[in-house]
Amino acid sequence: MVRPPSPRVVLLLLLLLPLPLGAGDPLPTESRLTNSCVQARRRCLADPTCNAAYHHLGSCASHLSTPLPSAASSVPADCLEAARHLRNSSLLSCSCHRRMKNQATCLDIYWTVHPARGLGDYELDVSPYEDTVTSKPWKMNLNKLSMFKPDSDLCLKFTVLCNYNDKCDRLRKAYGEACSAPRCQRHVCLRQLRSFFEKAAEPHAQGLLLCPCAPGDRGCGERRRNTIAPSCALPPEAPNCMELQRLCLADPLCRSRLVDFQTHCHPMDILGTCATEQSRCLRAYLGLIGTIMTPNFISNVNTSVALSCTCRGSGNLQEECERLEGSFSNNPCLMEAIAAKMRFHSQLFSQDWEDTTISTMEHQNNSSALRPQPWVPFLFSCTLSLSLPWSFW
Repeated sequence: MVRPPSPRVVLLLLLLLPLPLGAGDPLPTESRLTNSCVQARRRCLADPTCNAAYHHLGSCASHLSTPLPSAASSVPADCLEAARHLRNSSLLSCSCHRRMKNQATCLDIYWTVHPARGLGDYELDVSPYEDTVTSKPWKMNLNKLSMFKPDSDLCLKFTVLCNYNDKCDRLRKAYGEACSAPRCQRHVCLRQLRSFFEKAAEPHAQGLLLCPCAPGDRGCGERRRNTIAPSCALPPEAPNCMELQRLCLADPLCRSRLVDFQTHCHPMDILGTCATEQSRCLRAYLGLIGTIMTPNFISNVNTSVALSCTCRGSGNLQEECERLEGSFSNNPCLMEAIAAKMRFHSQLFSQDWEDTTISTMEHQNNSSALRPQPWVPFLFSCTLSLSLPWSFW
């Protein structure tokens, strides 16, 4: 039996319907780089019609954003009318930036205009985050690692490189202190973890989190797993995964990171065809760290990752719960993206030590032809990986 569309889907489809010819002004052509939701709302509030529609839709969104609405409920006529008035607004194409100062405000605006759909069936809105690619080369001087043997623990090497970088070192020590306190306050630990992965240079953050370990090297595996500080950042007792998702959807930032992850790490079919390329999947995965949906490695001896939750006692939501759980623990797109990044990190340290200064962007560009491109299927054969923040040696 075909299920009727939820009221949120009806509203979103109405928002996205093309305008009749001659009706209103055309959608703005400015780049998404400059059309943040904060800027778009500023323009909307300057127009009386858009202003009134936006504020009215805000009251509708609070009703429509519940994770699992009743299929029998209907969208009030006044909410539909407000949606019609926003159809020619730049709010519909606005986005947010992971590192913007007023990110929380931006995401609140985004979700006012784009009510969440049911994530369980991948009925996803477009990610609220602007899909940018880092192009600035990142250089590191391997002379700083001259005290190590070439076959030394790579997670330790990335930790030392972070120590030598003032910004990375400062941010890492901040979350290390917050997450290792005798009486840890989990929300403080999570906030500092988010700060690290949002503000530290991406190669530093990915190096600490995705450093490869030799088989059987438990010390390296422990360093990698403890990057997330599991004793503080993760719940002491695993909650039900559906309850974890419910709490996440109620928070605009967590909801945004989850939608971003499921947009860019979404396996489209049984062959493992991925929605987007690996760099976007990894960026989305790292974005979840520091939210209540924080994933982590499950042990010190392999690279499998999982959410800290369980599907026991899910009742009639068992299938949906297992789908959510499997989007981390059995996701070929995520698994191969992490495995590929770890291979790159291994190659990075296998270079001739006489060539001490390496631009990671050059290596990434040279190997880009080897990476799966969007919509290209691939099979996976590897599992996943991470590293330790406050233990330096």
